Amino acid sequence: MTNKKQNMHIVATSVTGQYHRAKNLPCQDCYAHVCRRGRLVAVVSDGAGSAKYGKIGAKTVCNTLCDILISCPFKDIRQKIINALEVSRQKLIYHRLNKSKSENGLIDFAATVVGVVYTKKGGLFFHIGDGAAIALNDSPPHTVVSRPENGMFSCETYFFTMDDWKDSLRFTPFNEAKSLILMTDGVTGFAFTKGYDCIENGFVEPINRFLHGETNRCKAVRALNNTLGTPRASRLNPDDKTLLWAGLK
Repeated sequence: MTNKKQNMHIVATSVTGQYHRAKNLPCQDCYAHVCRRGRLVAVVSDGAGSAKYGKIGAKTVCNTLCDILISCPFKDIRQKIINALEVSRQKLIYHRLNKSKSENGLIDFAATVVGVVYTKKGGLFFHIGDGAAIALNDSPPHTVVSRPENGMFSCETYFFTMDDWKDSLRFTPFNEAKSLILMTDGVTGFAFTKGYDCIENGFVEPINRFLHGETNRCKAVRALNNTLGTPRASRLNPDDKTLLWAGLK
């Protein structure tokens, strides 16, 4: 999906991972974005593979956050993000597939969240779980990163559907940016060096450079799909892969 409005060029895609393809299952990742009056709200989410309705949880949180945050005052944005996540949880509590109609049923909708609100005044990443976000700029600081967060074990992470989700919610502010990249955990292993200490420039820079220069929607999305869906990428990480890129200048 791509959108060009108000000097913002957004390209995003989700690629079904080998694990789900082999089992003939749909991609559990989702993304959403909206631009209005010089503001961008974008969210990517990875529905937990162990959750019965992880895809629904991911789609609900992406759409709800975009719908609410696009019109909220930036000075209050942290609290508004918390409120929007609460609304997302409430929607899932009363979802027709939540038989208990209580927070106990939220485990079936488990999903991570990586999002951004960006205006002329600056930007703010918000983040629960793995996945990552990167802001790239020509002037110092050249990059601002919101890194993945796992639990005690590498396969364990955090979800907005957990009882203690607020303890895992992280905010990372940044000033001006030329590009923003949001990704689910299926992409983080390519975008960062081992341990997530540094950005893997051999992956991030070519994608950023190409997308800044490619104005044809179909070509941009096809190239991104090809990059994320190569046999080598599937072998290295069989998870679903979502990447959302925004060119801001």
